[in-house]
Amino acid sequence: MDKTIRQQIYSDVKKWIYQAGGEQIRVQIDDKYQIDTKSSANDLVTEVDRETEKFFAEKIRDKYPSHRIVGEEGYGDKVDTLDGTIWIIDPIDGTMNFVHQKRNFAISIGIYHDGIGGEIGLIYNVMEDVLYTGIRGGEGAFRNNEKLPQLTEQVSIDTSIIALNSSMAFDNNRINEKKVQQLIMDIRGTRSYGSAALEFAYVAEGIVDAYVTMRLAPWDIAAGLILVNEVGGITVQANGQSVDLLGTNAILTCNKCIKEELLENYIELK
Repeated sequence: MDKTIRQQIYSDVKKWIYQAGGEQIRVQIDDKYQIDTKSSANDLVTEVDRETEKFFAEKIRDKYPSHRIVGEEGYGDKVDTLDGTIWIIDPIDGTMNFVHQKRNFAISIGIYHDGIGGEIGLIYNVMEDVLYTGIRGGEGAFRNNEKLPQLTEQVSIDTSIIALNSSMAFDNNRINEKKVQQLIMDIRGTRSYGSAALEFAYVAEGIVDAYVTMRLAPWDIAAGLILVNEVGGITVQANGQSVDLLGTNAILTCNKCIKEELLENYIELK
């Protein structure tokens, strides 16, 4: 993607995110709204999710009609290749937090071009008014206007803080829970924020050293992957393979210096 075009798209999407988050979501956070379920009783969706994705879809199609959209709530296109320019959108990542806590949720948008890495990634922590951004080209990633440091500090397993869901430590059919239990004993601490986008952002910020999770959709990871790449981190499937941006992935994103030890000693998919 041409640098001038990339900068124009970045300017537009940044403006739209502030409009959607600040002028729409925050002002109606205390309103009553319809809450539905999708795949399970804990997989929530609200009219705010739908209206936010619709807002972005309309803006994109008006300004960039040749671009395609992958969205969680049904306003996207049927996309089976990464050819062209693709916007991958999660209008509210962390809907359960949105419903129950009215905080700890994010707008997440990743923009990809011809499948060659990510061009632009933005994660907006709506209620705290914090925007994480990353643009391909070696300029790094930012928290608001503050550049995030590169993840060059050597960390070790015993001093690491790792984001993971507690359910991974119980009997399950996706990951070897015994190794997860050992990981929890060996590291400094665990965290669980309930928003994949924010957990990626916190890895990029360096306030957690890794994030391990099962079954993330493209909109859960598209923006965060770009942010982590731009600060020198790494994101792979939890079996060590490359991420599939059009499929469902079990994910490890982390500081590079603990990747191999995590994969070899603690993460074993069933």
